[in-house]
Amino acid sequence: MKQNKLSIIIPVYNEEATIAKLITAIKQRSTFKQIAEIIVVDGGSIDNTIAIASTLNVTVISSDKGRAKQMNAGAKAAKGDILYFLHADTIPPYQFDCKILKTTTKDKAAGSFRMQFDSKSFFLKFFAWFTRINHKVCRGGDQSLFITKDLFFNLNGFNEEYIIYEDGELIERLYKSTKFAIIQDKVTTSARKYQQKGMITLQYHFGVIHLKKTLGKSPEELHNYYKKNIAS
Repeated sequence: MKQNKLSIIIPVYNEEATIAKLITAIKQRSTFKQIAEIIVVDGGSIDNTIAIASTLNVTVISSDKGRAKQMNAGAKAAKGDILYFLHADTIPPYQFDCKILKTTTKDKAAGSFRMQFDSKSFFLKFFAWFTRINHKVCRGGDQSLFITKDLFFNLNGFNEEYIIYEDGELIERLYKSTKFAIIQDKVTTSARKYQQKGMITLQYHFGVIHLKKTLGKSPEELHNYYKKNIAS
C-alpha cells in the first residue's frame, strides 16, 4: 500500500532572517521520512533569502510576487500527496508530519493546527485561544494549512485575485467541501507585526478586513484597506 507523503510549501519574500530557522525546525520536528520535499517559493526577494535557502537542501523555485501565486506555483511543482502550506515566520509542532498524515482522510481532506504567538501578551493569548474552535471564522493562514493535492486542484487552488486574505478565501471553500480538521497541537507564529503596529490596532484592522469580506467586498477593496491601514 502506497504511503502518503507531504510536500511542504513555503512562500517567501525577503525572509533572510527567518528561513534558516524555519528549515532547521522542520527537520528537527519531523520524521522526515514522511516528507517528499520542502519547496521554498520566492516572490522576487532582494535580500539573501534565495542564497540562504539554496544551502539548506530544499527545492527553491521562483514565481510572481503574491502569496496566492507563490503557493499555487509550489503546489504545481509538488510531488507529495498532501500539501502543507507554511508561512516563513511560523514554526510547526513536533511530529507535525505524522499528525497531519494520521489526521488526513478522504472525509477530512484539509485542516490546520491551533496557534500560539511567540509572545507573553495576554491579549494575543486571548485571540490565539479561539483557534481551537472548528469554525471558519477562527481560521487563518498563520495556523498553517494542509490539504490533499487532489482536493486542492479540484478547487482550483488559491484565488490569485486575492493579494491578501487568500488563505481565508480558500478556507471558506474548504469548509463547504470537506470536514475541516483541527489538530490540537500548536504552531508558533511571530508576533512581530503586532509589535510593530500595536496589538489592538492591528487586530481591529484584521477584524475590519474579515467583516468587509463577509459583506462581499472585492479582493481589490480588501487590498486597498490593507495597504492604507496595515502595510503603510
